[in-house]
Amino acid sequence: MSRIGKIARRTFLVTSAAIVGGVAFGYYAYKRPVANPLLDDLSEGEAALTPYVKIDAHGITLITPRADSGQGAYSVQAALIAEELDVELDQVTVDPGLPDPAYYNTALSAEAAPFRSTDDSFAANSTRGVMDAMMKFMGMQITGGSTTVPDSFEKLRLAGAVARETLKAAAAQQTGAQVADLKTANGAVELPGGGMIPYTELAATAATLDPVNDVTLRDPSTWRLIGKPMERVDIVAKSTGTQDYGIDFEIDGMVHATVLTNPRRYGEVIRFDDSAARAMRGVLDVVPVTGGVAVIADNTWRAIQAAGAIDVEWGPAPYPPKMDGHWQALSDSFNDDQLDSQFRDDGDVSATLDAAAEVIEAEYRAPYLAHQPLEPINATVLVQDNRVDVWTGTQIPRFVQTNVAKITGKDTDQVHVHVLMMGGSFGHRLEDRVVRQAAEIAMTRPGTPVKLTYSREEDFAQNDTRQIAMARGRGTVRDGKVEAYDLGIAMPSVIASQMGRQGFPTPGPDLQIVAGAWEQPFDIPHYRVSGYRAPELGPISSWRSVGASTNGFFHDVFLDELIDAAGADPMEERLRLMWHDPSRKTLEAVAEMSNWGSPLAPNTGRGVAFCMSFGVPTAQVIEVSSTDAGIMIDKVWCAAEVGQVIDPIMFENMVQGGIVWALGHAMNSEITYSDGMVEQRNYYDAPGMRLYQSPQIEVRGLENGRDVRGMGEPMVPPAAAALSNAIFAATGTRVREMPMAKVVDFA
Repeated sequence: MSRIGKIARRTFLVTSAAIVGGVAFGYYAYKRPVANPLLDDLSEGEAALTPYVKIDAHGITLITPRADSGQGAYSVQAALIAEELDVELDQVTVDPGLPDPAYYNTALSAEAAPFRSTDDSFAANSTRGVMDAMMKFMGMQITGGSTTVPDSFEKLRLAGAVARETLKAAAAQQTGAQVADLKTANGAVELPGGGMIPYTELAATAATLDPVNDVTLRDPSTWRLIGKPMERVDIVAKSTGTQDYGIDFEIDGMVHATVLTNPRRYGEVIRFDDSAARAMRGVLDVVPVTGGVAVIADNTWRAIQAAGAIDVEWGPAPYPPKMDGHWQALSDSFNDDQLDSQFRDDGDVSATLDAAAEVIEAEYRAPYLAHQPLEPINATVLVQDNRVDVWTGTQIPRFVQTNVAKITGKDTDQVHVHVLMMGGSFGHRLEDRVVRQAAEIAMTRPGTPVKLTYSREEDFAQNDTRQIAMARGRGTVRDGKVEAYDLGIAMPSVIASQMGRQGFPTPGPDLQIVAGAWEQPFDIPHYRVSGYRAPELGPISSWRSVGASTNGFFHDVFLDELIDAAGADPMEERLRLMWHDPSRKTLEAVAEMSNWGSPLAPNTGRGVAFCMSFGVPTAQVIEVSSTDAGIMIDKVWCAAEVGQVIDPIMFENMVQGGIVWALGHAMNSEITYSDGMVEQRNYYDAPGMRLYQSPQIEVRGLENGRDVRGMGEPMVPPAAAALSNAIFAATGTRVREMPMAKVVDFA
């Protein structure tokens, strides 16, 4: 590793330890079990056996604190508890619960530490421990980073097992039977003589007992749910149109609001004239909010119409007004002063490049992108004398609670956040601007619930987009093999932008600048990946797969270019370079699935791509046809190593949906600025993939790895790369930028 890489990593470790406040000093506090928040508000005869299981005479409630934005998170969490608790999913009620430090995300530490997921060294594991301690002390209840399954897999099964054994102890106390003679099934304890006591009849007794923490998890050979197709807990509601989302929330006495904020993000409001808006039917008030004004009316439509009637003079944007300024800022960032990290520096890249007779060079670009969830962004807030209630879909309920407390002047325990089902997110609901603005508006009408809804145009204008990014590759080949690989990536810091809005410092390098590139398990003799931190430009945030969403494209397409220059087969050379066995198996699987190497029809090509992101090796092959109408994507094959597939149907659906999402954006979508304002204002300006363009997609989940991983994001990074590589194979045209429709036409 280069000197700058060592310094950057050391800085990261030292400052992270400082944030925690001294891990060694706080070790016993870190190991101390978390308090059960459900014990604070129990009714008579109700038992909270763990922070995740609550039972009373009327039924069983499973707490599923990782947010559900349509990916099935509630079902997965419920199934993990139910597996050990011996209940069926149709016997329980699922509740996301209230925000609490007990629900901190144990899996976030893996993505926060500057080590490859394949690194099991003492330093790597120690640093992950430091990061996990920080997550616990800060109570980081966050849904993101494909961490729901790895965070929950053992934790929730243990919660179910503790509840099961405590209920058996309650049955033993009620009946005099020996615990060793008791069994459980279908939400009941089976007695030695053949009788059964439903869990609901044991709740009152169980509430008087200490939880039985000495438990053994079930052997996988006995699993009833895990690894088998399940009916999701929300499938009936979503199939019948009866599922409630935040946008459906209603409460008596509610008024409606929308906002009009500076389209030049973070620019000032110089003046506004709201006289025309105030005169419109149904308008109750116009009030200032951070960054603009809000209209309060008797329904959302009237609020939105009135907002359009406000005459506002906006101040300039604090970033380049046109896109050429943004791209220039990235181009200028490839210098030693802005070198943020160089975690990968194998062999002697510089000397090899200097000595080469021919150096292959390429530049790649990826644009800003909006999140574009289907459900309009919304939040409802009710401010009362000693209590504030918030109803919204969010991935960061603890941040919401803290920020609303600051705005309203209440203590955090007086702010009650009710997490609702989300109609999509893709990272959007890792932000809480809509809740903060709703709280500001609600402060002007205490005792009245205020529902704030963004218009689609306002959401596009104010969306904290995916990062813009640029990469430059230089490499050499020798004797039909890849010899040297040098990739530099420039982008603004996603983490600094996102966490800065939450008031958190972000010391050390931003791992997302190189995520999906530096940690790839290829054994290239001379191999370097450098991250360059561009200045802050337009506000950015986590977009599905974050840094890897751009870097997976950059890294693999440049590797494909080098393999082509070497005259090698794209699949065989990747396999030759791959040193990590589970990753090799994903490539072998996708080669077998796609029948790689078999003859193709004229004007047809296959492209392969691999990316390890979020600890998940993912390989894809895409087959395209070059037609008179343009490129047609015929078929996609995807193999991913996740350690354990929880539900094969949900897994397949998630991967297929993620691939369509990734390809649609790679083909057609971007966010651009003109005069400091976003030019795309609705879906028709940023189209995804049309139904007739959707390919057949075949999915295979592998279970060879040691660790259980999530699949919400890892299918995204290799998709654009596989498409670009397939287009090259079919046409000879190398696509190095997104959206690809700038270079080729799609049928």
